[in-house]
Amino acid sequence: MADPELEAIRQRRMQELMAQRGTGSRQNPDQQKAQDEAKREAEEQRQLMLTQILTSEARARLARIALVKPDKARGVEDVILRAAQSGQIVEKVSEERLISLLEQINTQTAKETKVTIKRRPSVLDDE
Repeated sequence: MADPELEAIRQRRMQELMAQRGTGSRQNPDQQKAQDEAKREAEEQRQLMLTQILTSEARARLARIALVKPDKARGVEDVILRAAQSGQIVEKVSEERLISLLEQINTQTAKETKVTIKRRPSVLDDE
C-alpha cells in the first residue's frame, strides 16, 4: 500500500471517530458543563458523607480496594451510604466492621468457577 493511500485511510478513520464522538454528545457546551459540574458536586458530596461515616483506616482500606476493583468499592460505598441514610449506622464504621461488610458482600456475590475439560477423540484412541 502506498503512503498516500495509507494517509487517506487514516484521515477517513479519524473523521469517522470524530463523527461518532460528536453524535454521542449532541448537547451544547453549556449543558455539558452543567452536567459535568453536577456530577462533580455529587461526587464531592458523596466523598464528604463517606468521610463522616468511615474512620480514616476504613477509608484507606476502601481506597486500596478502589485501586484494584473500582466497581466493588463503589458498591460497598453505596451499601454504606444507604445504611447510614436509613439510620442503621449510628457510629463511624471501623476497619474491622468494613472487613466484615466486605466478607458479607463477597459471600453474596461469590461467583462459582466451573472448569470443564472436553477431550477430543484422537486417531490413536481405541473406540
